[in-house]
Amino acid sequence: MTSTNKPDVSRRGLLRTLAGASTTLVAATLPASVSDAYDPGYDETKKRYRETESVKAFYRSNGYES
Repeated sequence: MTSTNKPDVSRRGLLRTLAGASTTLVAATLPASVSDAYDPGYDETKKRYRETESVKAFYRSNGYES
């Protein structure tokens, strides 16, 4: 008669629980300022595209004109 003693908690289950607990702990300790929205300002959002004659010629030569 052979009997195998299996633990109630598997190693994988224990590691999953520890990983979940540590992730929750880290998320709970982050300051609220980390999630604030980033305002790029005028310089990063200003219009950069200019439809010059060379751009128009490129579109014409490649068949983009309708």
